[in-house]
Amino acid sequence: MIDMIKVIFHDDFYRVYTTDPAAEAGRMESIWDVVSGKVERVEALPATREEIALAHSAGHIDVVARRGLYDIAALAAGGAVQAARIGLKEPAMGLIRPPGHHASADHSWGFCYFNNMAVALLTLKQEGLIQQALVLDIDLHFGDGTVNILGDKQWVDIYNPSARNRDAFLKAVEDILSGVKADMIGISAGFDYHLDDWGGLLATEDYAAIGAMVKKASAAVGGGCFALLEGGYNHQVLGFNVAALLEGLSR
Repeated sequence: MIDMIKVIFHDDFYRVYTTDPAAEAGRMESIWDVVSGKVERVEALPATREEIALAHSAGHIDVVARRGLYDIAALAAGGAVQAARIGLKEPAMGLIRPPGHHASADHSWGFCYFNNMAVALLTLKQEGLIQQALVLDIDLHFGDGTVNILGDKQWVDIYNPSARNRDAFLKAVEDILSGVKADMIGISAGFDYHLDDWGGLLATEDYAAIGAMVKKASAAVGGGCFALLEGGYNHQVLGFNVAALLEGLSR
């Protein structure tokens, strides 16, 4: 059961801002149809240009703006910062789009524009709110943008688990979280590894297990945790997978 976990959202995330699968009509509705009434909605606010510039060059920010995508991408990044701030005290999720983990400092691809996770963690780090962070990226696709921006930071560990079967994937996550010392765990929560999505690997209950493992690991060191929506494209199952992760985080 989801225990009224805080979820950052904005009606603008319903907008179809491009033709890619992450922006497809009905995607966000498919999630809210499942979690509505079970979570506490927090209105997303846009990230400032200064916050975005912690992760991205001025040139890249200008490119996103010229494409007419600055406002929606800044709103997603801002929702990520809010989720991370709330995550300092209690688990939270940014139900945001565009996704972010393929956005590097100077360019982006894969339906991403600004790296939401990087903006959030760099903002908290700059403000002295966190000392050590771990990014657990459970999306089907490798989070190359997150590695590009944060990979050389001594205070961040980034893991993109992969495996050929469910049990091995969950064991990899368990091993990653074993003995974690980070005071913040951020989940790049892609759901395209699901059995009925592109990856064809994980069951819905596996996302609950992952959420519970993250919650337990962060609680063990007195740290925080949060999740940000990345991939996941089968609208028939996406909402149930998000709800499962939230259920695990709220245990």
